[in-house]
Amino acid sequence: MDLYTFSAYAYFFLIVFLVVVLYSYIYHLYKNRKSADGIDYEEYAKMALNDDLGDTPVKLKENDKEK
Repeated sequence: MDLYTFSAYAYFFLIVFLVVVLYSYIYHLYKNRKSADGIDYEEYAKMALNDDLGDTPVKLKENDKEK
């Protein structure tokens, strides 16, 4: 087995490994979104689109303290 064949196999298995990691990460995000304590990451993705000063906040803060 020469170096070029070995590098081709290594590249193929690296790509397969990265695809598996990517899909497992996406599954992890959607699984946590469905749980009660999960964070809705799509809600925070709107920050990149609505970043003007006049836009509404992504998540409103509750004022628990009474002054």
